[in-house]
Amino acid sequence: MVSHMFRIETEVDKERRLLLRSLLQEDNAAASPTLRDLRGTAADRETPLQVWAVADDGALAGGLDAHTWARWLHVDLLWVADGHRGAGLGSRLLAEAERLAREEHDCVNSRVETWDFQAPGFYRQHGYDVVAVVPDYPPGVKEFTLTKRLG
Repeated sequence: MVSHMFRIETEVDKERRLLLRSLLQEDNAAASPTLRDLRGTAADRETPLQVWAVADDGALAGGLDAHTWARWLHVDLLWVADGHRGAGLGSRLLAEAERLAREEHDCVNSRVETWDFQAPGFYRQHGYDVVAVVPDYPPGVKEFTLTKRLG
């Protein structure tokens, strides 16, 4: 058995992060025929998708930040200003993101993570199903992962 010595480093390094991501993608493609077939296709590109609601005075009333990858919409952030909550603005933002994901990015599914005090009920009302619950993330809070079939 060969013994190797390593130096462990902890600094943040953007170049190494990109290298690490590339190496992991290569290993994943080698191990999974599905991921191998995905490599280099339009669906393999991670594409930003954003929807904004701007008030008459130019202030941000709400917004949705997401990305598409592998025919999935990944909702990263959805926020509506206090004065606009309860009027359907969040629903409009989500519906527009789902429409764009389907029509312009050929997405067939959507996913989102949300905390118990945020919006799991909101997403359930819009057809999302809970597929995972992580208790105590962070301590005292539950994180929900929800998914929806778009097509």
